[in-house]
Amino acid sequence: MLGVLNRRHITSDVALSEKERGPVVGLAIELSSENFESTITDNDLVLVDFWASWCGPCRQFAPVFEAVAEKNPTAVFGKVDTEAQQDLAGSFGIQSIPTLMVFRQGVMLYNAPGALPQHALEDLVTKALELDMDSVRAEIAAQEQNNS
Repeated sequence: MLGVLNRRHITSDVALSEKERGPVVGLAIELSSENFESTITDNDLVLVDFWASWCGPCRQFAPVFEAVAEKNPTAVFGKVDTEAQQDLAGSFGIQSIPTLMVFRQGVMLYNAPGALPQHALEDLVTKALELDMDSVRAEIAAQEQNNS
């Protein structure tokens, strides 16, 4: 899969209630089964970190995720606590954490376990933003047609 990140500037975040956007976790928002789908569909670029408090690599990745979030205020950076959101994590088949997913215009571009170094995460965001999403959707449609 491709890799990219985008956090749409949440000007509307100020107007949204905590229930609508989820509680803020540092610069990231807490994602749950209640707000996950709307967050993905209502924002251009969304990075999702599946994590757990007991996970050492997750704790090491957290400051990297926050640093990149700070540099990319137009993207949404969300965190899914796999302990609190077991059904959501299960629906994505999360078996290893941390797992990072990147969505652009509702399309999953990246899905991989493991903590990335900051430069790699920054590159992922840049590449996601550079993608021509019309071409990506056309490629997906062609692959789906070939598979049917």
